[in-house]
Amino acid sequence: MSVKKFLKQASMFMRFLSISSLAALVAGCAGGARVVAETPAPLRIIVFPGAFNWPLWIAQDKGFFASERLAVAITPTPNSTFQMKGLIQGEFDIAMTAMDNVIAYREGQGEAGVDGPDLVAVMGSDAGFLRLVASPESRGYADLRGKTLSVDALTTGYAFVLLELLERHGLLLERDYKTERAGGVLQRYQALLERKHAATILVAPFDAMAQAQGFHRLANATDELGHYQGVVASVRQSWARAQPERVRGYIRAHAQAVDWLREPRNKDEALRIFLAHMPPNTPPQSAETAYHALLSGPESFQRRGQIDLAGVETVVRLRAKFGRLGARLHGAAYYYDPSFHEAAFGNH
Repeated sequence: MSVKKFLKQASMFMRFLSISSLAALVAGCAGGARVVAETPAPLRIIVFPGAFNWPLWIAQDKGFFASERLAVAITPTPNSTFQMKGLIQGEFDIAMTAMDNVIAYREGQGEAGVDGPDLVAVMGSDAGFLRLVASPESRGYADLRGKTLSVDALTTGYAFVLLELLERHGLLLERDYKTERAGGVLQRYQALLERKHAATILVAPFDAMAQAQGFHRLANATDELGHYQGVVASVRQSWARAQPERVRGYIRAHAQAVDWLREPRNKDEALRIFLAHMPPNTPPQSAETAYHALLSGPESFQRRGQIDLAGVETVVRLRAKFGRLGARLHGAAYYYDPSFHEAAFGNH
């Protein structure tokens, strides 16, 4: 699928428009015309399509972004290389991306052909919700021997989680199986359903959707890896230091949305918001599936955007093991700038 075609299709999936953000600002603030005139350009966010963007949908629809005087323009990405290249080259302001991508591109190990020496995470979102899911005929790790498994990119994202899980069960890359690029989680899910690959790492609730069609979940990554930092808000540090109020506002709005989503009394409205941002043919039951998968377990969304530094250390260890041979990596704190989070909540 071409990037152009993907973006056209994914725009239906996301339904995030800067116009609606500006409309919310007009509706929610006195002196609307004056406020809109003073509103800065939309905050450009790039994300992977999926239910894990639920807090962003809530922040949009409930006016949490508007209350921080933020208009947002959100772009879905087909893969990590498109996302990270766009962030590094200034086409986007914030990337909701895997923590490993931040480390990879900061250390010059990314696949997009560009380096991001000032990339940092400023907020945590979740522990990844990572599941190893296999085809209906693959009921265990042994059934993956001699098969092809899919990844987003060969040296970034969640590929190392896949390699680690299989190695712990006696399977080594190239000796026992091969990998192939398939793109982000939406494309990997589709490729798995089409039987193009025997297994892949999916993000909840894609795993539950696959299981409903006869596929098998072989592992929950956090059960085997322990602490793991999945998605974070990543920025160019130079840009963030020039726009500190916008970064702090984004962190607060996201945290407020997570708190709202986790409140049981908001469940019915949360399900309606979920379905409103999904494609028109999405079955209503998928909202309940997503709610259970993303909110009922210990992973869930991280409160107040608090990053898990122990989880970042796990990401660093996996990159040191499977990444570029001999490359020197830093400790977890090197890849995280806490100043924006601290200032957002007045705990500095």
